[in-house]
Amino acid sequence: MSAMSSSPWVLLIMAIAVTYLWRGLGTMIAARIDPESRFLQWIACVAYGLLAALISRIVFLPVGILEKTLLIDRLGATAFGFAMFFAFKKHIGLGTLSAAGALMLLVWARGEGIF
Repeated sequence: MSAMSSSPWVLLIMAIAVTYLWRGLGTMIAARIDPESRFLQWIACVAYGLLAALISRIVFLPVGILEKTLLIDRLGATAFGFAMFFAFKKHIGLGTLSAAGALMLLVWARGEGIF
């Protein structure tokens, strides 16, 4: 086997080693982090704020195909998604899928034919 044909295997082994090195370091560091610290609470607040801004942007200032939907449909689907999110013990997947499904159902029921 020549050196050239073995180089993809060397690269693969190096990529695996680097990946697991960072995972191991992350595990060691995470064990020492206090999740109740003020800094991490601040990071969580910023993350929730960004998420709220993104949802607001999608609902109130849509782009692309969402521009063709009615505001009342987007608001209704968002409210339904939040209701399902809390009804199913804060399951993000079910909340998101139910909101998307509700929006598609509302648009389909109006007969706008954009989806």
